[in-house]
Amino acid sequence: MRIGEFKRKSRVIVVDDNYDHASGIRELINLENDYEVIANAANVNIAIALIKKYQPDLVLMDINMPEIDGITGIAEIEKLGLGTKIIALTGYDDADLIFRAMRLGAKGYILKTMASAQLIHALDEVVSGKIYLPNSLTSKFFEYFQEFEKNPTGSAAQNNEENLLNYLTNREEEVLELLTNGITYKGVAAKLFISETTVKTHVNNIFQKLQVNDRTQAVLYAINKGFNNRRVKIA
Repeated sequence: MRIGEFKRKSRVIVVDDNYDHASGIRELINLENDYEVIANAANVNIAIALIKKYQPDLVLMDINMPEIDGITGIAEIEKLGLGTKIIALTGYDDADLIFRAMRLGAKGYILKTMASAQLIHALDEVVSGKIYLPNSLTSKFFEYFQEFEKNPTGSAAQNNEENLLNYLTNREEEVLELLTNGITYKGVAAKLFISETTVKTHVNNIFQKLQVNDRTQAVLYAINKGFNNRRVKIA
């Protein structure tokens, strides 16, 4: 770069409903000379409006979002045709989520538990036109991709669908069982001795893992997949 030449910072929008986490990411990115977080969005609808207004270079999209999940959000951003690059941000490392995010247009996939240096490296790679997957996820993604290519309507997709309930933690199974019995969120909180906020967090995780958008869909999915026959017992 010539002396006196100004290099514009890459503008970033962070989409994450966890305010503390989003604020931490914003502060981290803004410490870098090459990037500037211009907005945070707590849900996908707000994110879409902000992206249309500011046309950022990058979007960090949390996969586990309320109302509209991050996978759907990636697809909606791609439909805008603005050339905005998207990095999926999540706590889950399962192959199907990685595959769907990348297939719909995400240029990177990183875990929330990864070191801050990896986040900045991911931004650098994606801005430069590359695809970013951390080493720990690369083999998992390509194994799934190869299986899908061999049989896109069979094995990988089918096995993933049949095993979605297996992604649930023991606590999420307890919450789902109570939901299938018609218990309210307040009732679930009382039975499990946790707060309603914690219940809602578990429910959002269940929606994401089962690839559904609301409680009714989650309950129907659970029943159709025989969840009542394998459910845990709650005292």
